[in-house]
Amino acid sequence: MAILVLPRTLDASVSKLADVGPTNARRLEKLGIKTIRDLLLTLPFGWDSYGAPAMVSSLEPGAQATVVGRVKSIAPKITRHKRMKLTEAVIVDDEGAAIRVAWFNQPFVAKQLHKGDRVAIAGTVKRGYIGMVEMQNPHHERLDDNEEVKPARIGGMMPRYHLVDGLSSRKIARWVESALPLAGQLEDLLPEEVRERHRLIGVAEAVRRGHKPDTDADFREASKRMAFADLFELQAAFALMRANIAAEPASPVEYRQEVIDAFKKGLGFELTNAQRRATWEAFQDMERTIPMNRLLNGDVGSGKTAVAAACAAMAHAAGLQTVVMAPTEILARQHLHRFRAYLEDSFPDLKVELLVSSQGAAERRRVKAASASGHCALVVGTQALIEDDVDFANLGLAVVDEQHRFGTRQRELLRGKGLGRPHFLAMTATPIPRSLALALYGEMTLSVMDEMPPGRTPVETEVIAPDNRERANELVRAEVMAGHQAFVICPLIEESEALAARSATAEYERLKRDVFPDLELGLIHGRLKEKEEVMQRFVAGQIKVLVATAVVEVGVDVPNASVMMIEGAERFGLAQLHQFRGRVGRGAAKSWCLLLTDDPNEYNISRLSLLTRIRDGFKLAEEDMRIRGMGELMGPRQHGMSDVAMASLQQPELLSEVRQEAERILESDPGFERHALLKATVARRLELTSIS
Repeated sequence: MAILVLPRTLDASVSKLADVGPTNARRLEKLGIKTIRDLLLTLPFGWDSYGAPAMVSSLEPGAQATVVGRVKSIAPKITRHKRMKLTEAVIVDDEGAAIRVAWFNQPFVAKQLHKGDRVAIAGTVKRGYIGMVEMQNPHHERLDDNEEVKPARIGGMMPRYHLVDGLSSRKIARWVESALPLAGQLEDLLPEEVRERHRLIGVAEAVRRGHKPDTDADFREASKRMAFADLFELQAAFALMRANIAAEPASPVEYRQEVIDAFKKGLGFELTNAQRRATWEAFQDMERTIPMNRLLNGDVGSGKTAVAAACAAMAHAAGLQTVVMAPTEILARQHLHRFRAYLEDSFPDLKVELLVSSQGAAERRRVKAASASGHCALVVGTQALIEDDVDFANLGLAVVDEQHRFGTRQRELLRGKGLGRPHFLAMTATPIPRSLALALYGEMTLSVMDEMPPGRTPVETEVIAPDNRERANELVRAEVMAGHQAFVICPLIEESEALAARSATAEYERLKRDVFPDLELGLIHGRLKEKEEVMQRFVAGQIKVLVATAVVEVGVDVPNASVMMIEGAERFGLAQLHQFRGRVGRGAAKSWCLLLTDDPNEYNISRLSLLTRIRDGFKLAEEDMRIRGMGELMGPRQHGMSDVAMASLQQPELLSEVRQEAERILESDPGFERHALLKATVARRLELTSIS
C-alpha cells in the first residue's frame, strides 16, 4: 500500500495533496488556488453552525442541527411528476425517534449507506409529513459502529468556500486539513510593528483559526487579520506607484485660454458641467512637473473622449505629442474619427494618425516616421503602439481607453515612449461607486463623469418573461424592417448542462433557422478569429442582427442599432446590463433594451425591474453593490482579495489607517528593500490589479 507523503513546500502544486489530482487541481485553479500556499491563504467566506449531535425529539423546524443514528431504511427513488432522482432514508437516533432524509439528484448515496449503518447527518430541519421532521440534502458521514466515535467531518462549524462545478466545501476542507501542518512555514506580509499597533495575530495563527475555528470570535479575528493584510498589500502597491510617478518629472503644460476657447468653438456642442469640471481638473494636473495620473470614471456616452481631446489640444499647444491606446481596432478607428472631428478643423497644424496591426507595411512605416519626427501631434491605436520600433519626438500625454483591459506592463511600455514620464489619463466606461473607485484605484486621482450630454435618446427597458418571447422577436424584426439593427447578447459560447443558459452559437443557429431566416445575422465571441471583420460589417450596416457573448467588446458606436436583446439577463449584474443598454440609443431613433429571463422568480424580476426605473449608471452600480455585495460586484478572484477585504473597502476609516501604515513603512524603507516579501508581493499585486 502506497504511503501518501505531505509535500514539504508551500509552493508545491495542490495536485500533490492526497485525493486532489489533476482534475480537481484545474477546478481549484479557477478559484485562484494553484499552490498549497494559495489553498491555506484562501479562508472560507462563512460558516454553517450545526452544533453538537442532538436528539431528534429536541429538533426545531428551521434550525441547523446534527443528528447521529442508524439507517432504518434507504432506497433510490424517482419522483412521480418531475421524474427527479433522489435517495430517501429514515434514520433512528439512540432514543428511537426517527427523522426522514432526502438527497435530491444524489442516487449514489443509496450505494454509500446501507440499512443498519451508523451515520451522522447535518442540515436544516424541516417540518415533514405526519409529524415527522426531515432534512433535505444534508451532509452525511458514515461512522464506526463504536458508539463512542464522534463525527469527524460534519456537524459543529462547517466551512463554506467559494466553489465551481465538481467541488464541494467538504472536499476543500479535507484538503485544507491535510495541508494545515505546513501553516507554520507561511511568511508574514505584515511587518511586526504594524501587527503590534493594530493588535493583529500572525499569519500562521490566522490561517489555523480561519479554517478551523473553535468559536465565531476565532473566525472574526482571523478574518480581520487577513482583510487588513489584503488591504495593506493593495495600499502598499498604491504608495509605491505614487512614489515612483512623483520621482520622474513630466513636461509641464501651461494653461492657455485661447486653446480651450478654440476647442470649444470647434466642437459644435456645449460641454456638460461634468466635462468642464473633469477638463479643468486635468489641466491643473498637467501644469505640474509631477506627472498627471488621473482616471475618468464615467458612464457610456458621458463624453470622456471630448475631455481627452481637450487635454491633447493643450498638450499640442505646449509642443507635446499625445498617444491614445484602445483595446480593439474597432474602438481605435472610432477614436480616430472623433479626435479628428474634435481637433483638426480647430487646430490646422494638429494632425491625427492611426496605427493598428492590420494596416499595410507602407502605411505603418509612414505613421511611425511621422510620429518619430513630430510631424503628427496625436497617434491613436491599439497595442501596436507599444512595439519597440514606435517612437515619439516629444510625447507628453498618454491616454488609455478602457484601461482595465490592459496590464501594468502594457501601460508602462506606453508611458516609456516619452523622453520624461508623460502625463497619464485613463478612461473607463464602467460606472464605479466613488468609495470603491477610490479604494481600487487609490494611486490615481479621480474625475467622476456623472452627467450625460443633452440629446441622448432615452432607452426604453422591458423585462420579458419566457411566455412573452415572441414580442421581443417581433420588435427586433420591426426595427430591422424600419432600417435599424439589433444586438442579441448571450451568457455562454457553447451549450452547458451545468448552466441552463442559451449559448451564442446555439442561439445564432436557432435565430437564423427558425426566427429570422430572411435577415443577415452575424456571430461574434471571444474564440472567433474574425472578430474585427464581423464588427466592421455590423458597423457598416451589412449585418442586421449581431449575436454576441458578454466577453466581447461591443462598445463601438453604432447609432443605427436600436434594440439590445439580452438572453438570460438574470445571470448578469445590473452594472453590466446597463453597459449593454448603453450600446443603443445613440442615434435619433427610439431604442429598446429587452431583458429576457428564463427564471422569472420574484427575486429576478424585482432586481431586473430596477433597470426599467433607473437610468443613472452610478445609482445602478450602488444598487448592484448593495444586492450582490462588493466582492461579487468586482470579482474577488480577479482582484485576488478576500470577501472580507472587499467588504472592508466600504470602511473609509479602516482604509485610511491601512494607507497611513503603508506610507509609513515606505517612508522608512524606500522601495520596501528591507521587506523582501512585501516587495515581491507588491510587484505581483501590480500585475493582478487593474491599476496603472
